[in-house]
Amino acid sequence: MFIGHMAVGFASKRAAPNAGLGVLMAAPMALDLLWPLFLVTGLEKVQIDPGNTAFTPLDFISYPYSHSLTMSALWGALFGFAYWTFTRYARGAVVLSFTVISHWILDAITHKPDMPLTVTGPAKLGLGLWNSISVTITLEAVLFASSVWLYNYITTPRDRVGRNAFWGFVAFSVISYLSNVFGPPPPSEDFLAKFAFSIWIFVIWAWWFDRHRSVRVYDHASEIE
Repeated sequence: MFIGHMAVGFASKRAAPNAGLGVLMAAPMALDLLWPLFLVTGLEKVQIDPGNTAFTPLDFISYPYSHSLTMSALWGALFGFAYWTFTRYARGAVVLSFTVISHWILDAITHKPDMPLTVTGPAKLGLGLWNSISVTITLEAVLFASSVWLYNYITTPRDRVGRNAFWGFVAFSVISYLSNVFGPPPPSEDFLAKFAFSIWIFVIWAWWFDRHRSVRVYDHASEIE
């Protein structure tokens, strides 16, 4: 998934309204933020294989350090603890921990059985939603549109940046998603590994426009400090 992970970031603003969207977006995308680091160091491996699934030309040969269930839980715990250490916002830390793990769950739904459970074990899962382009796009579109509506409902722009940069982010995310789906495969594995670092653009962009928006609807009594 791609915009499906972003959907978790947008929606989590309702669960942890005092957390900035930049960090809320980084959490469900954390495994993909780590992935290129392991690719360029040779610890993980991907191969460009058009037709591997209907949805993506990538064959994820090995990515236990970034995408195994065991490491997802560890990354989630570390992410939440680091956030709590700096902010003392317990609710936000819990939400961030779980949204990091949500990445593995969503990927297990979409991938073929290549999602590792542990770092060294052979067990892998995957329900193979990527075998259907139409079903995959429909599911991600519903998740993304719903989460964008929710974020826009519970926040309000304070200025033009808060409004225009937000909708620009939404449009750019959709265009990037469709380009990945219907565009040509990456020219090489090395190019893919380096290009994957560009996902940080979405985190920084979300941080930027969220700072120009204010939360207007949430239950203060439910906040956990």
